[in-house]
This record gives sequence, structure tokens and C-alpha cells, in this order.
Amino acid sequence: MKKLMILTTALAIFSSYAQNKRENTSVKENTILKNETKMNKKILIIVSNANAIGPNNRRTGTFLPEVAHPYAEFEKANYQIDFASLTGDTPYLDALSLANDPANLAFLTGKGWEAMQKAVKLATVDVSKYDAVFVPGGLAPMVDMPENELLKKVIKETYERNAVVGAVCHGPVSLLNVKLSNGTYLVNGKNITSFTDEEERGYAIADVPFLLETALTKQGAKFHAAAVWSAHSIVDGNLVTGQNPASAKGVAEKMIVILEAAKK
Repeated sequence: MKKLMILTTALAIFSSYAQNKRENTSVKENTILKNETKMNKKILIIVSNANAIGPNNRRTGTFLPEVAHPYAEFEKANYQIDFASLTGDTPYLDALSLANDPANLAFLTGKGWEAMQKAVKLATVDVSKYDAVFVPGGLAPMVDMPENELLKKVIKETYERNAVVGAVCHGPVSLLNVKLSNGTYLVNGKNITSFTDEEERGYAIADVPFLLETALTKQGAKFHAAAVWSAHSIVDGNLVTGQNPASAKGVAEKMIVILEAAKK
């Protein structure tokens, strides 16, 4: 009788332990599922590797607020943010004098700049796993992005599978020379903006190899320019572009609206 009672007690304890374990496992699985649901969008930021431009070797890189401000917005949306560069070498930053801006400072001292320094080579990335690609500006993209074949392929494929393509300031040079499967230029007939010719004439006309607004227009873009240096970003389908550094946050916000709408 005593043995039976011991056995019954042991079975009860084991049953309770098993039940608790199942409940704990269920809670853990639900937590993981919730976290995965929250972080259900992946953003690939593609940056230039150039650090000089023009006949006078003007120092350049990715313009700090054009990567820091979008990074802050994507982070607030709880998206996974990864970095890739064309060569896989450590990219450069420009406009470090603007580090006192809160979003810029947070990028530099938080995880953003650390992650950007570890940007992987674009050729090693399966871009099809990303919900969006974003290309920040600075003068650097004008050096290594106008003709880069892999970048053009990535932009084309991302756009054609209806993922979101975003770019700001000189970043829309990544859209230049991209041909879709039907043989037309991606920007042909699209509502586009970028750093304007007027802005360039007051900034780096002696350094850039061509004027970006003019080049995009020649490939059929419906170019929209706002007042110089004012915040201006526009959407055309799954394509989002911004005019200048002040427009970087707006580009990210518009990209997020599109990405969130796709969830519904």
C-alpha cells in the first residue's frame, strides 16, 4: 500500500512537471512568434565604398544624416536592418560635423555605425530575402554606382518582385541605367526626385561626373523638384525617392507606410 502511494505521488509530480514544461514551451514559442511578427520586415541598406570624387579628390562617403535618419525610422519600426557595400570593404561617412543631431549621434554611438562598418559584400547577399532596399546618398554613390552591373541587377529584381526600392539625394544614381525585363529603363515614366541640378551647382558642380537630375530625366523620369534644400520625397508604386539630406527621414517614413500596408 505504501509503495502504491509513493508511485501515485511520483506519477502526480511527473504529470505536473510535464504539464508545466508544456506550458513553458508554449509560452516561449508564443513569445518567439510574437517577436518574429514584430520584426517581420527586413531592410538592406546598400552603401558606396568610394571616399573621394572629382579631379581634386574631394573627400566623400555616405552622407551621415542620409543613413542615420532612415536607420532611426527603420529601427523604430522594429525592422531588421542589414548593410551591404559594393566591394565589402569598410565604407566611409561624410558630414561628421553634423554629429550633434540626435539621430546622427545615436547612429554613431549606437548599433548603426558599428553595423555599417561590417557591411558585407553585395555579391554575397541573397537580396530576395529582403522586403526593401535603401540607398543613401552623399557624393560617394556618384563614383561607384552609376554603372555597377550587380547593383543594377539587384535594383531591377527587387523592383520587379514588388519589394520596396528607396533612395535619397545622390542615392537615386543607383536607379540610373537600370533596365527592366521589358527592356525599358526603370525610371522611364516614373515620378522621381533626387539631388537637383540647381542644388548641385551650389554644392559640388566641379566634382561630380554628371548632373543627376539631367541624367534621370534623359532616361524618361518625370522629375519633381522642390525648393532647394527643402524636405521633399515622393512615391511611385513601390519606388520612393528623396531630394536631399533633409528628405531622408521622409523617404524612410514612406517606405514604412508601403511595407506596413503590405501586411494587411
